[in-house]
Amino acid sequence: MNVEKQISGLCKLSIYIKEFLKKNPDNFNEDDMNFSAVLRKSEIENSWFTIENQKFALNQWADLLTENNIKKWLSKYQVSKFPKKVGLILAGNIPMVGFHDVISVILSQHIPKIKLSSKDKTMLPFLLNKWNEFSEGNIPFEFVERLTDFDAVIATGSNNTARYLEYYFKDSLSIIRKNRTSVAILKGDETEAELQLLAEDIFRYFGLGCRNVTRIFIPQDFLIDQIFESFLNFKDVINHHKYANNYEYNRAIYLLNAERFWDNNFVMLKEDDALFSPLSVLNFSRYSDINEVQSFINENKNDIQAIVAKPELGFDSINFGEAQNPGLDTYADDVDTMEFLSLI
Repeated sequence: MNVEKQISGLCKLSIYIKEFLKKNPDNFNEDDMNFSAVLRKSEIENSWFTIENQKFALNQWADLLTENNIKKWLSKYQVSKFPKKVGLILAGNIPMVGFHDVISVILSQHIPKIKLSSKDKTMLPFLLNKWNEFSEGNIPFEFVERLTDFDAVIATGSNNTARYLEYYFKDSLSIIRKNRTSVAILKGDETEAELQLLAEDIFRYFGLGCRNVTRIFIPQDFLIDQIFESFLNFKDVINHHKYANNYEYNRAIYLLNAERFWDNNFVMLKEDDALFSPLSVLNFSRYSDINEVQSFINENKNDIQAIVAKPELGFDSINFGEAQNPGLDTYADDVDTMEFLSLI
């Protein structure tokens, strides 16, 4: 394996994706048609994976995979001289969610044995084959239905699944990830533009990712209408049948139980202390002292992936609109995957 060729191939893959996304379909060549067919097949197999969201994910990765970004990221770690087999059990909640694990294993000079999610089994093989082509055959990988013969494992699942995985892999070197979600904290003086960026953090991928905001903290006198107005750019989510089904179901439950909620016909806001909210619902709570929010964050830190807030509030936060734009050195569950891979 040649890491320089791998990096070069990954940069070529980035350029390939960007050129595809810029092209008018009327000018597609045969290869473009194949790429387009992959997107359509992914959406057919998993209707949450709309073409728009797949293209958004592809564009984010294409912007991220520059030679400078990759080399700066890798410079912090020791590359393995003895390749090991690393089992990967990938999630499938949002498009390309497992891609980071795959490139981490390969660029660590290990060999990934990949168990794809049944919800996301088309795009990743296509991109890996392209990367291998651009890297002159220097990309080792294997797709498996069941993990056997491995030296370490990285697995992502629900909290229930994680308990099973922790038991099953109890004698193996492993990273086992569980459910996480993200929160936003409003100071009260946010501009309309900032609130619209917050809507991106909430609604992108229909809210299915661990970096999607499901709970917000707002000052005591903050008007709910300000939030609803900033969401209007995402009103078309209700036209997606699965999202609409969740919205109608949750709304019916709240009405039957005579629970108080705010509704704008495509999302509901509910005053609730729960960190996780049902799909199509955003939980919120009011605070009078920012220390109340800090206490909640401390108590729930193992379930929080990202905090969206203005820097001056003093949290380890990201800016509005950045929740779905993680860097190469941003790791799920805050566990440094590359450090783990350098030690096996």
